[in-house]
Amino acid sequence: MGRPSVPPEVLLKALVLQCLYSVRSERQLVERIDTGLLFRWFWGLDLARGVLDATAFTHNRLRLDKYGITAAFLEAVVRRALAAGLCGEEHFSVDGTLIQSDASINSLTPKEQPDDDAASSGPCSGGGG
Repeated sequence: MGRPSVPPEVLLKALVLQCLYSVRSERQLVERIDTGLLFRWFWGLDLARGVLDATAFTHNRLRLDKYGITAAFLEAVVRRALAAGLCGEEHFSVDGTLIQSDASINSLTPKEQPDDDAASSGPCSGGGG
């Protein structure tokens, strides 16, 4: 029988959720859809219905890209937003210090501080030689 097919519109709706809510991976996206009422509502899922496997995204993403479906969909979304006046031409910046990171505290390594003696005798210090 194989794996059940997944309609492209289901994958594209999930892509919108992934972009809007900055979900890092398909696996996390499936978890959020499975547990979040907002995600289930947007996706049109009944509360009792299970969510598809994360590998469905992996296997179908390349197929959607190959035939230009993803690009056409996102271009249509942008066109609709522009037509509705939801976009402006103002420049804006995002302060990266306000973005939460999922980095592990254990992965951080302290930068080594130079010794006072080594710093004063370096090639750019102008001292000694």
